[in-house]
Amino acid sequence: KSLAVLSGHIGSVSCLALCEEFILSGSQGKDIIVWQQPDLRQFTKFGQGDGSVKALASTGNKVFTAHQDSRIRVWKVSRNSENIFRLVDTLPTTKDYLGKFMKQSNYVQIRRHHKRLWIEHADSISCLAVHNGLIYSGSWDKTLKVWRISDFKCLESIKAHDDAINGLVSSKRIIYSASADGKIKAWEKEGKSTHSLKGILEGHKDVSVNSVAVSEDGSLVYGGGSDGYVLGWLGNKLFDSWRVICEVKAHEMAVLCMCLMGEFLCCGSADRSISIWKREINGGLFRFGVIKGHEGPVKCLQASPRCVGGGFMLYSGSLDKSLRVWWI
Repeated sequence: KSLAVLSGHIGSVSCLALCEEFILSGSQGKDIIVWQQPDLRQFTKFGQGDGSVKALASTGNKVFTAHQDSRIRVWKVSRNSENIFRLVDTLPTTKDYLGKFMKQSNYVQIRRHHKRLWIEHADSISCLAVHNGLIYSGSWDKTLKVWRISDFKCLESIKAHDDAINGLVSSKRIIYSASADGKIKAWEKEGKSTHSLKGILEGHKDVSVNSVAVSEDGSLVYGGGSDGYVLGWLGNKLFDSWRVICEVKAHEMAVLCMCLMGEFLCCGSADRSISIWKREINGGLFRFGVIKGHEGPVKCLQASPRCVGGGFMLYSGSLDKSLRVWWI
């Protein structure tokens, strides 16, 4: 059931995140709009002019926004000030930068005659994930970077994939990265050590994996591909091996985004529709319904964990510049 169509962005909606009672939407028009739940009115706007917003993540009283300029901005959410979303830092921080820029060994070759510090992304940041006091950023530069939330220091830069990273998700100490190279990779941090590769989940050959979703218990991983298919993998108890358990043609065009809510998997597509799938006990999927209404490709989805009248709220952002609210 369609509950609302929210407009106000000047560019296409590229990312969504929940932050306490707010839902945040970022756009190619460089602005982030804060919507109040449950009445869905526009509460405020922030972050204008820092390049189109590519990804959003929130944890505690902080919001992280990733931009076209390959940097991450950190905003503090404070109730008692007039400026509720206040910019507190930009990653990499000046302190981190100054501590590294004198030493030649801190530079990496990114193009033929071009070097950059390893703490900097060399291309657009496409996705963010927060897990265990760390924030992860995935980029079109094929690297996955790890930042410590307490002091915003960049701890690691992992050469994760052979092509752009499109999606990140975390569950049960594992971080999953989905890439245009057709693979989802699983990374784990053990103790104080750096992240190590736990496994590779192979998608269809020569098909970009655009998004990744993982069940609450961490046992099931789903990937959405540019061929319209959704693949599902079941992991073992140690999270070090996965096997394909389902393969469904979800859309006629590319799957661009996914989110899991309990037993429901929601997929947004370039064909402008959202398909809803119900998870079976063995992890397989059967089609529960299809939602139509957007006039452009569906770029991002976010489900609200609050149960409403025996269902849940689903937010969808599209290249048609609107944010739609559905009750499933």
